[in-house]
Amino acid sequence: MEQVNKVSKSRQRSALAHAHLVTLVAMILVVVLSSRAAAQDRGLPWAGTWAASPMRDDPGKRFNRQTLRQIVHTSVGGHMARIHISNLFGTQSVTVADVHIAQRSTDSSIVAATDRKVQFGGLSSVTVPPGTEAISDPADFQVPRQADVAISIYLPNPTRLLTYHPSGFQTNYIADGDVSGLTTISDAKTFQSYYFLMNLDVQDQAARGSLVALGASITDGYASTADANRRWPNDLAQRLLNAELNIGVLNQGISGNRLLAAGAGDSAETRFDRDVLNQPGVRWVIFSDDPINDLGSTASPPAAKQLIDGLERLISRAHEKQIEFFCSTLTPYQGAGYWTPSGEAAREQINAFLRGKASGCDAVIDQDAATHDPAHPTQYLPAYDSGDHLHPNDAGLQAIADAVNLSLFSLTGVHGATATKFH
Repeated sequence: MEQVNKVSKSRQRSALAHAHLVTLVAMILVVVLSSRAAAQDRGLPWAGTWAASPMRDDPGKRFNRQTLRQIVHTSVGGHMARIHISNLFGTQSVTVADVHIAQRSTDSSIVAATDRKVQFGGLSSVTVPPGTEAISDPADFQVPRQADVAISIYLPNPTRLLTYHPSGFQTNYIADGDVSGLTTISDAKTFQSYYFLMNLDVQDQAARGSLVALGASITDGYASTADANRRWPNDLAQRLLNAELNIGVLNQGISGNRLLAAGAGDSAETRFDRDVLNQPGVRWVIFSDDPINDLGSTASPPAAKQLIDGLERLISRAHEKQIEFFCSTLTPYQGAGYWTPSGEAAREQINAFLRGKASGCDAVIDQDAATHDPAHPTQYLPAYDSGDHLHPNDAGLQAIADAVNLSLFSLTGVHGATATKFH
């Protein structure tokens, strides 16, 4: 009997050792396969999933030994991530440290299990000289589609004359000390701009590149519901996702921006290289509402022909880089403070040009037809008017997104109602 027990125990030990060996082999395979997948992803091109256009912070906000936790809403997803820290308009070097990226939970809280540290050249901090940007190392972080991601940066030194995007329409958080790694930031103050953080990029086998939405306040999301991601580029990103088109959408709108003249930020012509042509993975651009501000907020408004000439220059520059350029008709704005009969005549002349086959546009998104009141074509449909007669409300912004024909991105895509493709 004793001999039988010894044999039984020996067999049990052998079976247990075999089970441990199988488990160990399986774990090694998972690590190897994950490493191979990550290595393959690192060889893929980058595509932008979120962006904001940088501006100079003239009011002069300052930070010192504080943490910024900024919330960005993604479009396309990916298995690797990297961020851009911009000091484009700074006059002194800016140091950022202890940078983290994580999926957001609620308010300032993150999903702790997703938290990853972000490095720059293998280091936990980076000093960015004036007029430049720093791009992080790739981070092994699962970027979700159409979801909030929290990016936390610590600023250990006094900073001033900052690079920022003022109209974020998103609650972000600031707290004293280095609290980047905390799951929830207590006693945080809030703000609705973006500081230093200008891009989040992804790598993924399924990503097909990025679309840039270039425009002014209508594109930026002015009059949209804050913290709800109801800007028309967000609405378009959701439509693309629903149609299983893995395309990043980058919002490069600046409220008050103009096509030809600087004012609220550099003119669209001046910033076109930075905000469109140099964006990661860009394949398409939709140019939207800037000319409305040229007509309304310029002391001596340009003629329609001057704006058309400027538009044609942008089209040529995009085509030189093999980027498709989609034009947008100008939305109505009678009743707005700076509307004039001459500005209206120029708007109608520009829209007529855009709708013609000689415009040079690869397609036209007819934002005017999608939003105007058929009984009063120089005004918004009342259901789409935010109340200032210049900016659409959430429903109007959705109508603009719905006007984009998704077959522009896929022959099998869902067709929108009012986009025209020129051949």
